[in-house]
Amino acid sequence: MVILGTILTFVGAIGGFVTGIMLLIANFKKNVGWGVASLLLGIPLLVFAIMHFSEVKKPFLLYIAFIAMVIVGFMLSAAGAISGLEGFDPNSLQQP
Repeated sequence: MVILGTILTFVGAIGGFVTGIMLLIANFKKNVGWGVASLLLGIPLLVFAIMHFSEVKKPFLLYIAFIAMVIVGFMLSAAGAISGLEGFDPNSLQQP
């Protein structure tokens, strides 16, 4: 489960990075102010995507899907790590 979570996290992170760049390019094409604000702050990127949804529909929806993939990957990795600790006994770590 940890390996699947790690793969989902990495694929989601790379996809989110690529679609974030695509949205940033669309911001700069519309107005340099939008682009700079989105580059420095991040929140204007989402505001722009919502305001101009018809123009950036596909990259924005992919961006949301990749972010969800990262979250699911983190949860799977954490669940796998916790399930691996079931037989762990902290008293066995005592030094002689």
